[in-house]
Amino acid sequence: MPFRQAQWLLRMNGLGKGSGLGKGSGVEEGALARGDSRTSGFSTGSKPTGSEPCSANRRSVSTPAPSPGMGRGMSDRPRFEFSVAATDGRARTGAIAMRRGEIRTPAFMPVGTAATVKGMKPAGVRAIGADIILGNTYHLMLRPGAERMERLGGLHGFMQWDRPILTDSGGYQVMSLSELAKISEDGVAFKSHLDGSRHMLTPERSMEIQRLLGSDIVMAFDECTPFPATRERAESSMERSMRWAARSRDAFDAGGGHAASAALFGIQQGSMEEDLRRRSSEALAGIGFDGYAVGGLAVGEGQAEMFRVLDFAVDMLPAGRPRYLMGVGKPDDIVGAVERGIDMFDCVLPTRSGRNGQGFTWDGPINIRNAKFAEDMAPIDPESPIAPWSRAYLHHLVKSGEMLGAMLMTEHNLWFYQRLMAELRAAIAEGRLAGFAEAFRARYCGGKA
Repeated sequence: MPFRQAQWLLRMNGLGKGSGLGKGSGVEEGALARGDSRTSGFSTGSKPTGSEPCSANRRSVSTPAPSPGMGRGMSDRPRFEFSVAATDGRARTGAIAMRRGEIRTPAFMPVGTAATVKGMKPAGVRAIGADIILGNTYHLMLRPGAERMERLGGLHGFMQWDRPILTDSGGYQVMSLSELAKISEDGVAFKSHLDGSRHMLTPERSMEIQRLLGSDIVMAFDECTPFPATRERAESSMERSMRWAARSRDAFDAGGGHAASAALFGIQQGSMEEDLRRRSSEALAGIGFDGYAVGGLAVGEGQAEMFRVLDFAVDMLPAGRPRYLMGVGKPDDIVGAVERGIDMFDCVLPTRSGRNGQGFTWDGPINIRNAKFAEDMAPIDPESPIAPWSRAYLHHLVKSGEMLGAMLMTEHNLWFYQRLMAELRAAIAEGRLAGFAEAFRARYCGGKA
């Protein structure tokens, strides 16, 4: 039995008995020499609104210029260092330093499922402020294939993105997209949604695929607990995920040069149950990871329930490591999660919505297909990179099915998300997050875009 699996089994016998592993190791101090601490136009005189389902804002700062991508040699940079520059309540702002560059936190990662952020060139993704993107293990293992990707020089060179990439483990897609997926202690057997071919994804194979892709932040292989789930189902799923986390750690560490230059994140599970998430957190902290994700949310539970879980789940994770909320989300989801201590996010919403004619604004989302925009000559936002094109023109493009419409709406939405993250970083750094969040929610949900 591998060493970490044996360690994990010993720990499981004592979980929930006050081991304290989930209490964290304190916040690392660090400097973040960035342009995020600029003045925002939001009122700061209000208190946080807690777990209100929604409320909006007005941004006034321009997105800070991203840090240089490859200014120094990669060997001169740390493998992985997380520093916190400022805190405001439970929220924090800082940076993750890696070989391929710095990631300012809180961070939103555009999703590049199949080696592309749909509708965007990599240079454009960087230009709107993204420090890191996400790639998908499941989709890339099926097409073009992990081994082929390695022969082609890895994911970074293949898509011409020279900054950090986080890859998910493939577990969620295997269980949500594949026909006849069968879960066993070894892993998940499934049929490809593309051609029906049969595959087996295990913790070891997931780590291998992410190594072949050249991922910078690798996610442990886990079982995504369905929602709703009985307590018995949630407990057995969580325990399996923790056994798989130990196997993922062993397999990652056996990855030679890749393990020496990349990072590995563990994933907290436990459905909506506080005690199960505590046990999961203690097990993960005992195994040891570079960062920790909150998994099993944004699966249909609704915002109020998600915030209820985050109220207890986030602080169970080690404070000196980044905390990543997977698959989230809407702008008001992100603001509420940042208030609760989350540092990293990803979601397909800005790109998928853009392709379908939905645009995000400080006054709430709009459907550019609506007839009221047919003669609206105002820009979607005067500071957006697509401001030269009117809402009327965007309406025409989207209604006509022109690909430029999807491209422009995608670019705007990604810009909006990055601007929101810049505003959040500035508000935390300046100690005015409560007022910013309240003003944001009041306008975003109450506005008339």
